[in-house]
Amino acid sequence: MGPSLLGRLLCCLLLLPIAAMSLDPTLNDDVLGLIVFRADLRDPGGKLASWNEDDNDPCGWTGVKCDPRTNRVAELALDGFSLSGRIGRGLLRLQSLRTLSLARNNFSGGLSPDLTLLESLRDVDLSENNLSGPIPDAFFAQCRSLRSLSLAKNRFSGEVPRSVASCSTLASLNLSMNLLSGALPGGLWSLNALRSLDLSFNLLSGEIPPGIDKMYNLRAICLRRNRLSGNLPDDIGRCLLLKSLDLRENSLSGFIPESLRRLSTCSVLSLGQNSFGGEVPGWIGEMSSLESLDLSSNSFTGTVPASLGDLHQLKELDFSGNGLNGSLPESLSGCGALLHANFSKNNLAGELPSWTFQLGLQRISISGNKLTGSVRIPSSVSHTLEALDLSNNAFSGVIPTEIGTLGRLQLLNLSRNSLSGHIPASIEDLDAMEALDLSWNQLNGSIPSEIGGASALTDLRLEKNSLTGRIPIQIENCTSLVSLILSQNNLSGPVPPSLANLTRLQTVDLSHNRLSGSLPKQLGDLPHLLAFNISHNLLSGDLPAGNFFNTIPPSSVSDNPSLCGAAVNRSCPAVLPKPIVLDPNSPDGDPSSTGPASTTTLRHKKIILSISALVAIAAAALIALGVVAITVLNLRVRSSAGSHSAAALALSDGYLSGSPTTDANSGKLVMFAGEDPEFSAGAHAVLNKDCELGRGGFGAVYKTVLRDGRPVAIKKLTVSSLVKSKEDFEREVKKLGKLRHPNLVALDGYYWTTSLQLLIYEYVPNGSLYKHLHDSGAEVLTWRERFDIILGVAKSLDHLHKLGVIHYNLKSSNVLIDGAGEAKVGDYGLARLLPMLDRYVLSSKVQSALGYMAPEFACRAAHVTEKCDVYGFGVLVLEVLTGRRPVEYAEDDVVVLCDVARAALAEGRAEGVVDARLRGAFPAEEAVPVVKLGLICTSQVPSNRPEMGEVVNILEMIRCPQESSSQGEEIG
Repeated sequence: MGPSLLGRLLCCLLLLPIAAMSLDPTLNDDVLGLIVFRADLRDPGGKLASWNEDDNDPCGWTGVKCDPRTNRVAELALDGFSLSGRIGRGLLRLQSLRTLSLARNNFSGGLSPDLTLLESLRDVDLSENNLSGPIPDAFFAQCRSLRSLSLAKNRFSGEVPRSVASCSTLASLNLSMNLLSGALPGGLWSLNALRSLDLSFNLLSGEIPPGIDKMYNLRAICLRRNRLSGNLPDDIGRCLLLKSLDLRENSLSGFIPESLRRLSTCSVLSLGQNSFGGEVPGWIGEMSSLESLDLSSNSFTGTVPASLGDLHQLKELDFSGNGLNGSLPESLSGCGALLHANFSKNNLAGELPSWTFQLGLQRISISGNKLTGSVRIPSSVSHTLEALDLSNNAFSGVIPTEIGTLGRLQLLNLSRNSLSGHIPASIEDLDAMEALDLSWNQLNGSIPSEIGGASALTDLRLEKNSLTGRIPIQIENCTSLVSLILSQNNLSGPVPPSLANLTRLQTVDLSHNRLSGSLPKQLGDLPHLLAFNISHNLLSGDLPAGNFFNTIPPSSVSDNPSLCGAAVNRSCPAVLPKPIVLDPNSPDGDPSSTGPASTTTLRHKKIILSISALVAIAAAALIALGVVAITVLNLRVRSSAGSHSAAALALSDGYLSGSPTTDANSGKLVMFAGEDPEFSAGAHAVLNKDCELGRGGFGAVYKTVLRDGRPVAIKKLTVSSLVKSKEDFEREVKKLGKLRHPNLVALDGYYWTTSLQLLIYEYVPNGSLYKHLHDSGAEVLTWRERFDIILGVAKSLDHLHKLGVIHYNLKSSNVLIDGAGEAKVGDYGLARLLPMLDRYVLSSKVQSALGYMAPEFACRAAHVTEKCDVYGFGVLVLEVLTGRRPVEYAEDDVVVLCDVARAALAEGRAEGVVDARLRGAFPAEEAVPVVKLGLICTSQVPSNRPEMGEVVNILEMIRCPQESSSQGEEIG
């Protein structure tokens, strides 16, 4: 029986009710069920190639495990196989199936209630897919022996079914990261076999119902980031086996119930970012098993309880963002396991406790309080601190020389205090230091030359002090430096040329000092520079040429009386040779000589001067002719350069796919679809200046036409010196060519030689989003068009991230609009063509647009992750909503769009930031949540930013009901 005939037969059979199926007993039910299950799927990676319907049983198939006693399928585990499609009814044939795990795929559609008809089914994991619609009430109503269920990170909506109470055998239930709404069903607490419950990152609202004490087996409950309100039920303290309680990021209020003191085995208590009030109870010290305690961002008052010192297993403590007063108790010295402590943004007073440097802490922040006294560091202790933040207090005295003993320190922030004296030379011992902020103090003396010993520095802030002397040339040893802020001091002398060796510099502020001399010309070669402020100094001469300095804002160079150039609107004086004045009465031409000169001598001098003048005139004429000749040659070369490159491409023997050339200087053009790739307009159109569409961080883009009449866009890479070898280049480009999505610009092919690399993309006709937003002649985008563009970009990034690809270069000029108004994201994944993933290279070559770059790019120790794309997406969202650029320059100020939107939201006028050109033609119930979403995505802390899958879910939920797409159908 042929495969196609068998497939049709199986499909017909599956149309019959399960109870009425009568099959040949020689056919294995499990084989049939799995083959039909696979028929509904797309398997781009060929992971299911071993599934052969001619096999007697499926026990040797990939992802399949059988019970050795019965030879029936007991486990189906296809996690991370990149499968897509619907979860079909074929699985209902697997009557002995105990474990079903399809996590980390792209399954879509709804959830079939028939799955729980499988009486043997114990464990189900469908997490991290694209399943949607409500969870059917019947799914739980007929639940029989299910022990664990995970539907996390999907798109399920609606309420948690009340029938969940019927699933009495459940020990683990995870419905986190969906779009579930409504109240928690009271029957949930009747699941007395439940050990773990996770409903976090949903839209659940209302109060937490009483009766949770019935769940006497409960070990962990997580309701984080919902919309729950009201008081915390007192009976929660009767769940005596509870080890983890996470209610962070809700709207819960009232006092912490005293019954929690009975949770002697609880190791995690997270109540941060709610509205709890009152004093932190003293009995908290009786929860002796606590390892993590988070009460941050609430309204707690009173003092920090001394009983915290009884928590000997405590590792993480966060009391930040409350209204606590008094001093930090010395009893915390009893927390011998403490690693991270955060008391920032309170009203704490007193002096710095001794345990700060004696406990073996890794990170501590006490910023934003009222602590006084001096900072004393014991030298006899083996220090483990990696981050110390004492900023925005009232500390005084000098910075102790013992600061050099903190050898593991990566971040030191002592800003906004009243510290005085010199910066200690022992700072050279902090060779792990990445961020040093001593700004807004009363420090004096010079910047020590030992600063060069802190070679790992990426961020140095010393502004608003009374520092004098010169900028030390040893700063060139800080080769990782990205940000250098020395403004508002009394620094003098020249700007050292050694700054030009700091090739990763992005932000420099030397304003409001007494620096003099001219700027070193080498600064013009800094490749990553985004801001360079030298205003209010005594600098003179012309500005460096090249890169940033060609377009430097006038406010960055103002109030330098002797500075000249276009940026200050003052022409520089021409440099002329000093004239020589001869005394005719001097016998030897020396102006200092005196005495009569003979007629012969004078005539001799005149002859010599005439010959010299003639020689000078002749030399000048020859130089002028040379300049003219070279200029003409350059113009001819430029006019022919594009067509010459294209001609070399067109005439190469290896021009066609599959026809490599033997000439090492020619290349190979490969089209992924295998079509004839010749250009109908001729080779001259490939790189013709007239056909140029634009330029970006990776190169120029040209338009041309294939022989079949299809237009394409060709990107000529300008980073050839950084591009990998041919083999690596081809491997990476072929991977990018497989990335297909309706909201991605498709990569259709490539061309390679050692000196020229081209990428061939589909042509998107309507230009970039940047032009639609910011060109004065462009038609104003409607609200619906803007929302669809935002959603389309979000879907494309979600698709890339699921395939492990980080964009790195998201900005409005890299988002194109097709003929149907759909957004298509381009320039994705090009960083994979670089030999090393260097964030500083990326920040220049890729993330060159100021305003889109995530703050962690400036930190050497931070990992560059998908959250960098999320930050850029958040900026893009605000740009689309407002019609404003991410960063705008006023005469004496720099306006950052994120700050504008955040301030507007805080003042309750979020609607006011929407593009005025829409004239109010937008739904506020959509606009305000999208503004909030953009700001959440641009959080300074990467872990606070959502994943792009969550962003897509949120956007689809925000869309007004009449505009929403219909919910997915149930499977089957």
